[in-house]
Amino acid sequence: MAVVPDAVPDAEAASAVQPADSPPASTGPSAGSTPASAVPSAGSTPASAVPSADPEPASGRLVLGLALAQFGVMLSLLTPVMVTLALRVDQIVPKDERGTALGQVLSLGAVLALIGNPVFGSLSDRTRVRFGRRRPWLVGGMAVGLAGLLVVAVGGSVPVLLLGWALAQLGGNAALAATVASIPDLVPARQQGKVSGLVGVTTSLAMVVGTLLANALHDRLALAFVVPGLFGLAGTICLALVMKDRPAAPGAFAPYSLREFLRSFWVSPKRHPDFAWNFAGRFLVFTGVSCVTSYQVYFLMDRLGYSESEVSGKVAVGTVVMVGAVIIGSLLGGTLSDRSGRRKPYVLGASLVLAVGLLLVALAHSFSLFLVAVAVFGFGEGLYLSVDVALAAAVLPNPEESAKDMGVLNIGNALPQSLVPILAPALLAIGGGDENYGALFLFGGVACVLGALAVQFIRSVK
Repeated sequence: MAVVPDAVPDAEAASAVQPADSPPASTGPSAGSTPASAVPSAGSTPASAVPSADPEPASGRLVLGLALAQFGVMLSLLTPVMVTLALRVDQIVPKDERGTALGQVLSLGAVLALIGNPVFGSLSDRTRVRFGRRRPWLVGGMAVGLAGLLVVAVGGSVPVLLLGWALAQLGGNAALAATVASIPDLVPARQQGKVSGLVGVTTSLAMVVGTLLANALHDRLALAFVVPGLFGLAGTICLALVMKDRPAAPGAFAPYSLREFLRSFWVSPKRHPDFAWNFAGRFLVFTGVSCVTSYQVYFLMDRLGYSESEVSGKVAVGTVVMVGAVIIGSLLGGTLSDRSGRRKPYVLGASLVLAVGLLLVALAHSFSLFLVAVAVFGFGEGLYLSVDVALAAAVLPNPEESAKDMGVLNIGNALPQSLVPILAPALLAIGGGDENYGALFLFGGVACVLGALAVQFIRSVK
């Protein structure tokens, strides 16, 4: 996967293939994107390189390829996090050491995911091999991810698990960065709501399928790692076969250096305020989402009184209900958003529905009410996912760096998964004790409302 950027005199000018204040309609090439030879070099935007006002619609094959790639990559990454890594650690270390060992493995993975997504996105943007700038990272990244999962499956010590999971996270996030960037690259703005909704649903489906796979293969645990990885590789190959990819434009980027590495994590909020408001909104909304996803097990045990042997079944039922609601919300929101050409009202509505769902969870004192609450919560999450990527695509500072910038935005939904567990003990301890779940979920609801308000400050999107 060679990355061969041309040297240019000024990094900022070199990356500015398109002005930052370009209209949202030009967020990336359409499915019939301009070949590399016609792509302008830095500082020039000839008419032949400007996307047409009515770009070619994304084909059904491309949409299916995007969905399969996202589903496969997320299945390979989420199944270990949710189930199989804990079981693998339990096989290797004594019972009194497994909590610490699992924490080490998951923490390393979370850090590498935060770093890998924007860094590999930046490298993908500037890749100039003839197969295109996304395909090598899609297929090559997932191949490395599968190799890492194989190491985890056969490793017999915690250091080996750390090595394997590091490879799995780095490879998987390289593939994920290329997958997510392919939406603004290849899907015209008028379809991005529906497509992002369909692709967003696959993450929830991956959670359900991963749980079912882990349950079916619990007595053959090695396969429970390998099978999701094979799904991931197959999905990325499907997308690579149907997508129209192109190499990076010659001379569009500065040579990759420490400065460019650090720049992979940064987009100036002063120069690109709409991007910054979208990042803030995404961070706050996913803070609310993480309150439920991180603490529903303990909520069911502490407040509703389920034992360890009972809680996994209750979580499975709740997950199915939530995913069903996510699918309905995603398909409805994406279709209506594309028809209206508006994004912000759907983000506002979705965030408020999420806040209501969190309030209902905070008030739930029976499993039936909990299911009602997670159904409302899931519907709001689906609405949000249906326009999340479309809104992000509309505020990207530079379409030629879509993978890098989408990777920066991904920090906004990944970081809360690490921060909420740090804040939660203080919230749970309000009023004495350690079970004030009302305070935790109300905190999440307030975060969702603030996230909705942040998005309303975006000026370039309706």
